Amino acid sequence: MTAAAVVSQADLAHRPQFGWINGLKAGAAQLIVLHHLAFYGPMSDYVQPLWPALLDWLGGSARIAVQVFLVIGGFLAAKSLSPAGQPGIAAPLRAIWRRYAKLAPPFLAATLLAAVITPVAGIWMQHDSMSAAVTLGQLSAHALLLHGVLGYESLSAGAWYVAIDFQLYLLTVSLLWLGGRLAGRRRRNWLMPLAVAVGITFSLLYFNLDAGWDNWAPYFFGSYGLGMLAWWAGDPARKPGAMAALMAMAAVPVLLGLAIDYRSRIALALIVACALFLFGRARTPAQGGAWNIVNTLGRISYAVFLVHFPVSLLVNALFITYVPLEPEWQALGMLTAWGASLASGAAFYRWVEVPLGRAMQAWVGRADMRTVSA
Repeated sequence: MTAAAVVSQADLAHRPQFGWINGLKAGAAQLIVLHHLAFYGPMSDYVQPLWPALLDWLGGSARIAVQVFLVIGGFLAAKSLSPAGQPGIAAPLRAIWRRYAKLAPPFLAATLLAAVITPVAGIWMQHDSMSAAVTLGQLSAHALLLHGVLGYESLSAGAWYVAIDFQLYLLTVSLLWLGGRLAGRRRRNWLMPLAVAVGITFSLLYFNLDAGWDNWAPYFFGSYGLGMLAWWAGDPARKPGAMAALMAMAAVPVLLGLAIDYRSRIALALIVACALFLFGRARTPAQGGAWNIVNTLGRISYAVFLVHFPVSLLVNALFITYVPLEPEWQALGMLTAWGASLASGAAFYRWVEVPLGRAMQAWVGRADMRTVSA
Protein backbone atom coordinates (compact mmCIF):
# COMPACT_ATOMS: atom_id res chain seq x y z
CA MET A 1 0.00 0.00 0.00
CA THR A 2 1.37 3.39 -0.97
CA ALA A 3 1.66 6.30 1.43
CA ALA A 4 -0.90 8.20 -0.65
CA ALA A 5 -3.46 5.47 0.02
CA VAL A 6 -3.22 5.93 3.77
CA VAL A 7 -5.60 8.69 4.81
CA SER A 8 -5.53 9.88 8.40
CA GLN A 9 -8.69 9.98 10.44
CA ALA A 10 -8.15 13.72 10.91
CA ASP A 11 -8.27 14.20 7.12
CA LEU A 12 -11.41 12.11 6.86
CA ALA A 13 -13.04 14.04 9.69
CA HIS A 14 -12.59 17.33 7.79
CA ARG A 15 -14.07 16.12 4.51
CA PRO A 16 -17.73 16.70 3.62
CA GLN A 17 -19.84 14.03 5.29
CA PHE A 18 -22.99 12.08 4.66
CA GLY A 19 -24.42 14.06 7.55
CA TRP A 20 -27.99 12.79 7.38
CA ILE A 21 -26.74 9.20 7.51
CA ASN A 22 -24.53 10.07 10.48
CA GLY A 23 -27.53 11.65 12.19
CA LEU A 24 -29.62 8.52 11.72
CA LYS A 25 -26.77 6.32 12.98
CA ALA A 26 -26.16 8.57 15.97
CA GLY A 27 -29.82 8.62 17.00
CA ALA A 28 -30.30 4.88 16.50
CA ALA A 29 -27.17 4.09 18.51
CA GLN A 30 -28.46 6.12 21.47
CA LEU A 31 -31.80 4.34 21.36
CA ILE A 32 -30.10 0.94 21.30
CA VAL A 33 -28.00 1.85 24.36
CA LEU A 34 -31.07 3.13 26.22
CA HIS A 35 -33.10 0.08 25.15
CA HIS A 36 -30.55 -2.29 26.65
CA LEU A 37 -30.32 -0.20 29.84
CA ALA A 38 -34.10 -0.33 30.21
CA PHE A 39 -34.56 -3.95 29.15
CA TYR A 40 -31.78 -5.68 31.06
CA GLY A 41 -31.69 -3.81 34.36
CA PRO A 42 -31.34 -4.13 37.28
CA MET A 43 -31.13 -0.33 37.67
CA SER A 44 -34.18 0.08 35.45
CA ASP A 45 -36.19 -2.18 37.78
CA TYR A 46 -35.79 0.43 40.52
CA VAL A 47 -36.39 3.37 38.15
CA GLN A 48 -39.61 1.88 36.73
CA PRO A 49 -41.94 3.58 39.28
CA LEU A 50 -40.37 6.95 38.44
CA TRP A 51 -40.84 6.84 34.66
CA PRO A 52 -43.07 3.83 33.90
CA ALA A 53 -44.22 4.84 30.41
CA LEU A 54 -40.73 5.88 29.27
CA LEU A 55 -39.07 2.72 30.61
CA ASP A 56 -41.75 0.53 29.03
CA TRP A 57 -41.21 2.20 25.65
CA LEU A 58 -37.41 2.05 25.86
CA GLY A 59 -37.49 -1.57 27.01
CA GLY A 60 -39.85 -2.57 24.20
CA SER A 61 -40.46 -0.49 21.09
CA ALA A 62 -37.07 1.27 21.07
CA ARG A 63 -35.40 -1.94 19.94
CA ILE A 64 -36.69 -1.39 16.39
CA ALA A 65 -34.03 1.33 16.03
CA VAL A 66 -31.79 -1.48 14.75
CA GLN A 67 -33.76 -1.23 11.50
CA VAL A 68 -31.99 2.08 10.87
CA PHE A 69 -28.64 0.27 10.79
CA LEU A 70 -30.01 -2.48 8.54
CA VAL A 71 -31.35 -0.04 5.95
CA ILE A 72 -28.21 2.11 6.06
CA GLY A 73 -26.13 -1.06 5.71
CA GLY A 74 -27.90 -1.95 2.47
CA PHE A 75 -27.66 1.64 1.22
CA LEU A 76 -23.89 1.76 1.74
CA ALA A 77 -23.36 -1.78 0.43
CA ALA A 78 -25.03 -0.79 -2.86
CA LYS A 79 -22.88 2.36 -2.94
CA SER A 80 -19.64 0.42 -2.59
CA LEU A 81 -20.40 -2.81 -4.46
CA SER A 82 -22.62 -1.69 -7.35
CA PRO A 83 -23.13 2.10 -7.45
CA ALA A 84 -25.16 2.02 -10.68
CA GLY A 85 -27.04 -1.20 -9.90
CA GLN A 86 -25.24 -3.23 -12.55
CA PRO A 87 -24.80 -7.00 -12.08
CA GLY A 88 -21.37 -8.52 -11.59
CA ILE A 89 -18.51 -8.03 -9.17
CA ALA A 90 -14.83 -8.22 -10.06
CA ALA A 91 -13.45 -9.98 -6.99
CA PRO A 92 -16.23 -11.38 -4.77
CA LEU A 93 -14.00 -13.25 -2.34
CA ARG A 94 -11.82 -10.19 -1.86
CA ALA A 95 -14.89 -8.05 -1.18
CA ILE A 96 -16.14 -10.53 1.42
CA TRP A 97 -12.72 -10.73 3.07
CA ARG A 98 -12.46 -6.93 3.24
CA ARG A 99 -15.84 -6.74 4.94
CA TYR A 100 -14.85 -9.38 7.47
CA ALA A 101 -11.56 -7.56 8.10
CA LYS A 102 -13.52 -4.38 8.82
CA LEU A 103 -16.17 -5.87 11.09
CA ALA A 104 -14.53 -8.74 12.94
CA PRO A 105 -11.34 -7.36 14.60
CA PRO A 106 -13.06 -4.61 16.64
CA PHE A 107 -15.96 -6.97 17.32
CA LEU A 108 -13.61 -9.61 18.69
CA ALA A 109 -11.80 -7.00 20.81
CA ALA A 110 -15.14 -5.89 22.27
CA THR A 111 -16.14 -9.52 22.82
CA LEU A 112 -12.96 -10.13 24.81
CA LEU A 113 -13.70 -6.98 26.80
CA ALA A 114 -17.17 -8.33 27.61
CA ALA A 115 -15.68 -11.70 28.58
CA VAL A 116 -13.44 -9.90 31.10
CA ILE A 117 -15.93 -7.36 32.46
CA THR A 118 -18.81 -9.80 32.97
CA PRO A 119 -17.12 -11.84 35.75
CA VAL A 120 -15.82 -8.61 37.28
CA ALA A 121 -19.38 -7.28 37.46
CA GLY A 122 -20.35 -10.66 38.89
CA ILE A 123 -18.32 -9.85 42.01
CA TRP A 124 -21.08 -7.42 43.02
CA MET A 125 -24.13 -8.57 41.11
CA GLN A 126 -25.95 -11.70 39.98
CA HIS A 127 -28.49 -11.06 37.25
CA ASP A 128 -30.04 -12.95 34.35
CA SER A 129 -28.54 -10.44 31.90
CA MET A 130 -25.06 -11.78 32.66
CA SER A 131 -23.50 -14.48 30.52
CA ALA A 132 -22.02 -17.68 31.90
CA ALA A 133 -18.26 -18.20 31.93
CA VAL A 134 -16.86 -17.97 28.42
CA THR A 135 -15.62 -21.07 26.63
CA LEU A 136 -13.06 -21.47 23.86
CA GLY A 137 -15.74 -22.76 21.49
CA GLN A 138 -17.91 -19.75 22.25
CA LEU A 139 -15.04 -17.34 21.55
CA SER A 140 -14.17 -19.17 18.34
CA ALA A 141 -17.78 -19.00 17.14
CA HIS A 142 -17.82 -15.26 17.83
CA ALA A 143 -14.55 -14.78 15.94
CA LEU A 144 -16.08 -16.52 12.91
CA LEU A 145 -19.34 -14.54 13.32
CA LEU A 146 -21.21 -17.84 13.61
CA HIS A 147 -22.28 -17.72 17.27
CA GLY A 148 -26.00 -17.39 16.51
CA VAL A 149 -25.99 -20.02 13.77
CA LEU A 150 -24.11 -22.50 15.97
CA GLY A 151 -26.35 -21.87 18.97
CA TYR A 152 -23.80 -20.22 21.26
CA GLU A 153 -24.97 -17.61 23.74
CA SER A 154 -23.88 -14.10 22.74
CA LEU A 155 -21.33 -12.57 25.08
CA SER A 156 -22.76 -9.11 24.55
CA ALA A 157 -26.13 -7.65 23.60
CA GLY A 158 -26.09 -6.70 19.94
CA ALA A 159 -23.50 -9.32 18.97
CA TRP A 160 -26.13 -10.94 16.75
CA TYR A 161 -26.27 -7.83 14.57
CA VAL A 162 -22.59 -7.98 13.57
CA ALA A 163 -23.01 -11.56 12.36
CA ILE A 164 -26.20 -10.67 10.47
CA ASP A 165 -24.54 -7.65 8.85
CA PHE A 166 -21.77 -9.89 7.54
CA GLN A 167 -24.28 -12.48 6.30
CA LEU A 168 -26.25 -9.78 4.47
CA TYR A 169 -23.11 -8.45 2.84
CA LEU A 170 -22.10 -11.96 1.79
CA LEU A 171 -25.60 -12.52 0.37
CA THR A 172 -25.38 -9.24 -1.57
CA VAL A 173 -22.00 -10.13 -3.04
CA SER A 174 -23.37 -13.53 -4.04
CA LEU A 175 -26.38 -11.95 -5.76
CA LEU A 176 -24.14 -9.55 -7.69
CA TRP A 177 -21.81 -12.37 -8.71
CA LEU A 178 -24.69 -14.58 -9.83
CA GLY A 179 -26.27 -11.65 -11.67
CA GLY A 180 -23.00 -11.06 -13.49
CA ARG A 181 -22.84 -14.70 -14.54
CA LEU A 182 -26.39 -14.57 -15.88
CA ALA A 183 -25.96 -11.26 -17.69
CA GLY A 184 -22.59 -12.07 -19.25
CA ARG A 185 -21.41 -9.17 -21.41
CA ARG A 186 -24.91 -7.75 -21.84
CA ARG A 187 -26.03 -4.71 -19.87
CA ARG A 188 -28.93 -5.63 -17.64
CA ASN A 189 -29.85 -2.35 -15.98
CA TRP A 190 -32.87 -3.78 -14.17
CA LEU A 191 -31.58 -7.24 -13.29
CA MET A 192 -30.18 -6.41 -9.85
CA PRO A 193 -33.03 -4.10 -8.75
CA LEU A 194 -35.52 -6.84 -9.76
CA ALA A 195 -33.48 -9.49 -7.92
CA VAL A 196 -33.35 -7.35 -4.78
CA ALA A 197 -37.09 -6.60 -5.01
CA VAL A 198 -37.80 -10.34 -5.25
CA GLY A 199 -35.51 -10.88 -2.25
CA ILE A 200 -37.40 -8.23 -0.27
CA THR A 201 -40.71 -9.88 -1.16
CA PHE A 202 -39.62 -13.36 -0.05
CA SER A 203 -38.09 -11.91 3.11
CA LEU A 204 -41.16 -9.97 4.19
CA LEU A 205 -43.79 -12.50 3.13
CA TYR A 206 -42.08 -15.63 4.40
CA PHE A 207 -38.78 -15.48 6.30
CA ASN A 208 -39.55 -12.41 8.43
CA LEU A 209 -42.82 -13.98 9.58
CA ASP A 210 -40.97 -16.92 11.18
CA ALA A 211 -38.74 -16.11 14.17
CA GLY A 212 -36.93 -19.40 13.59
CA TRP A 213 -35.02 -17.63 10.81
CA ASP A 214 -33.77 -14.74 12.96
CA ASN A 215 -30.18 -16.01 12.96
CA TRP A 216 -30.06 -15.89 9.16
CA ALA A 217 -29.77 -13.10 6.61
CA PRO A 218 -33.07 -13.77 4.73
CA TYR A 219 -35.03 -12.78 7.86
CA PHE A 220 -33.53 -9.26 7.65
CA PHE A 221 -33.05 -8.88 3.89
CA GLY A 222 -36.31 -6.95 3.54
CA SER A 223 -34.85 -3.97 5.41
CA TYR A 224 -31.36 -4.32 3.92
CA GLY A 225 -32.74 -4.56 0.38
CA LEU A 226 -34.79 -1.41 0.93
CA GLY A 227 -31.55 0.43 1.57
CA MET A 228 -30.04 -0.93 -1.64
CA LEU A 229 -33.01 0.17 -3.73
CA ALA A 230 -32.95 3.59 -2.05
CA TRP A 231 -29.34 4.09 -3.19
CA TRP A 232 -30.09 3.05 -6.78
CA ALA A 233 -33.30 5.10 -6.91
CA GLY A 234 -31.47 8.20 -5.69
CA ASP A 235 -28.95 8.10 -8.54
CA PRO A 236 -29.14 11.59 -10.12
CA ALA A 237 -28.24 10.05 -13.50
CA ARG A 238 -31.59 8.24 -13.57
CA LYS A 239 -34.70 9.73 -15.11
CA PRO A 240 -37.54 10.62 -12.71
CA GLY A 241 -39.66 7.76 -14.04
CA ALA A 242 -36.92 5.24 -13.29
CA MET A 243 -36.49 6.68 -9.80
CA ALA A 244 -40.22 6.34 -9.15
CA ALA A 245 -40.24 2.78 -10.49
CA LEU A 246 -37.39 1.75 -8.19
CA MET A 247 -39.05 3.23 -5.12
CA ALA A 248 -42.30 1.51 -6.11
CA MET A 249 -40.39 -1.77 -6.29
CA ALA A 250 -39.30 -1.09 -2.73
CA ALA A 251 -42.66 0.08 -1.38
CA VAL A 252 -45.07 -2.45 -2.89
CA PRO A 253 -43.72 -5.60 -1.16
CA VAL A 254 -43.46 -3.67 2.10
CA LEU A 255 -47.05 -2.46 1.94
CA LEU A 256 -48.23 -5.96 1.00
CA GLY A 257 -46.24 -7.45 3.88
CA LEU A 258 -47.67 -4.91 6.33
CA ALA A 259 -51.20 -5.65 5.11
CA ILE A 260 -50.67 -9.34 5.80
CA ASP A 261 -48.99 -8.85 9.18
CA TYR A 262 -48.28 -5.33 10.43
CA ARG A 263 -44.76 -5.00 11.86
CA SER A 264 -43.69 -1.60 13.14
CA ARG A 265 -40.05 -2.44 12.48
CA ILE A 266 -40.76 -2.94 8.77
CA ALA A 267 -42.80 0.26 8.59
CA LEU A 268 -39.82 2.09 10.13
CA ALA A 269 -37.48 0.47 7.59
CA LEU A 270 -39.59 1.85 4.74
CA ILE A 271 -39.58 5.33 6.29
CA VAL A 272 -35.80 5.23 6.67
CA ALA A 273 -35.41 4.03 3.06
CA CYS A 274 -37.54 6.95 1.84
CA ALA A 275 -35.46 9.38 3.91
CA LEU A 276 -32.25 7.96 2.41
CA PHE A 277 -33.71 8.21 -1.09
CA LEU A 278 -34.37 11.92 -0.49
CA PHE A 279 -31.35 12.93 1.59
CA GLY A 280 -28.93 10.00 1.82
CA ARG A 281 -26.55 11.26 -0.89
CA ALA A 282 -26.45 14.84 0.42
CA ARG A 283 -23.05 16.03 1.58
CA THR A 284 -22.93 18.22 4.67
CA PRO A 285 -20.15 20.11 6.49
CA ALA A 286 -17.80 17.98 8.57
CA GLN A 287 -17.71 20.57 11.33
CA GLY A 288 -19.55 23.65 12.46
CA GLY A 289 -22.57 23.96 14.68
CA ALA A 290 -24.48 20.77 15.37
CA TRP A 291 -22.81 18.91 12.51
CA ASN A 292 -19.66 18.43 14.57
CA ILE A 293 -21.63 16.53 17.21
CA VAL A 294 -23.74 14.63 14.69
CA ASN A 295 -20.75 13.48 12.62
CA THR A 296 -18.74 12.52 15.69
CA LEU A 297 -21.60 10.47 17.14
CA GLY A 298 -22.19 8.84 13.75
CA ARG A 299 -18.49 8.04 13.39
CA ILE A 300 -18.27 6.30 16.77
CA SER A 301 -21.68 4.59 16.54
CA TYR A 302 -20.23 1.14 15.74
CA ALA A 303 -17.79 1.40 18.64
CA VAL A 304 -20.57 2.48 21.01
CA PHE A 305 -22.70 -0.39 19.74
CA LEU A 306 -19.86 -2.84 20.49
CA VAL A 307 -18.82 -1.74 23.98
CA HIS A 308 -21.90 -0.26 25.61
CA PHE A 309 -23.25 -3.50 27.07
CA PRO A 310 -20.26 -4.58 29.22
CA VAL A 311 -19.78 -0.95 30.32
CA SER A 312 -23.45 -0.69 31.30
CA LEU A 313 -23.22 -4.03 33.11
CA LEU A 314 -20.34 -2.77 35.24
CA VAL A 315 -22.12 0.51 36.08
CA ASN A 316 -25.24 -1.48 37.00
CA ALA A 317 -23.22 -3.65 39.37
CA LEU A 318 -21.56 -0.69 41.07
CA PHE A 319 -24.72 1.38 41.48
CA ILE A 320 -26.93 -1.33 42.93
CA THR A 321 -24.14 -2.25 45.38
CA TYR A 322 -22.83 1.10 46.56
CA VAL A 323 -25.67 3.58 45.83
CA PRO A 324 -29.08 3.75 47.57
CA LEU A 325 -31.73 1.70 45.79
CA GLU A 326 -33.99 4.71 45.38
CA PRO A 327 -35.49 5.50 41.95
CA GLU A 328 -33.74 8.88 41.70
CA TRP A 329 -30.31 7.46 42.52
CA GLN A 330 -30.70 4.53 40.16
CA ALA A 331 -31.93 6.91 37.43
CA LEU A 332 -28.66 8.75 37.92
CA GLY A 333 -26.98 5.38 37.47
CA MET A 334 -28.72 4.83 34.13
CA LEU A 335 -27.63 8.28 32.94
CA THR A 336 -24.10 7.50 34.13
CA ALA A 337 -24.11 4.23 32.20
CA TRP A 338 -25.31 6.06 29.09
CA GLY A 339 -22.57 8.66 29.39
CA ALA A 340 -19.94 6.02 30.18
CA SER A 341 -21.02 4.06 27.10
CA LEU A 342 -20.50 7.10 24.88
CA ALA A 343 -17.13 7.90 26.44
CA SER A 344 -16.00 4.27 26.20
CA GLY A 345 -17.20 4.11 22.60
CA ALA A 346 -15.20 7.21 21.71
CA ALA A 347 -12.10 5.76 23.39
CA PHE A 348 -12.63 2.37 21.75
CA TYR A 349 -12.98 4.03 18.34
CA ARG A 350 -9.78 6.02 18.74
CA TRP A 351 -7.56 3.45 20.43
CA VAL A 352 -8.93 0.13 19.13
CA GLU A 353 -11.18 0.39 16.06
CA VAL A 354 -9.06 2.89 14.10
CA PRO A 355 -5.66 1.23 14.78
CA LEU A 356 -7.08 -2.20 14.00
CA GLY A 357 -8.65 -0.82 10.83
CA ARG A 358 -5.32 0.64 9.69
CA ALA A 359 -3.49 -2.60 10.44
CA MET A 360 -6.06 -4.73 8.61
CA GLN A 361 -6.18 -2.29 5.67
CA ALA A 362 -2.42 -2.46 5.31
CA TRP A 363 -2.42 -6.25 5.59
CA VAL A 364 -5.23 -6.68 3.06
CA GLY A 365 -3.49 -4.19 0.75
CA ARG A 366 -0.24 -6.15 0.85
CA ALA A 367 -2.11 -9.39 0.24
CA ASP A 368 -3.81 -7.82 -2.79
CA MET A 369 -0.46 -6.65 -4.17
CA ARG A 370 1.03 -10.13 -3.76
CA THR A 371 -1.98 -11.60 -5.59
CA VAL A 372 -1.56 -9.14 -8.48
CA SER A 373 2.19 -9.80 -8.66
CA ALA A 374 1.60 -13.54 -8.79
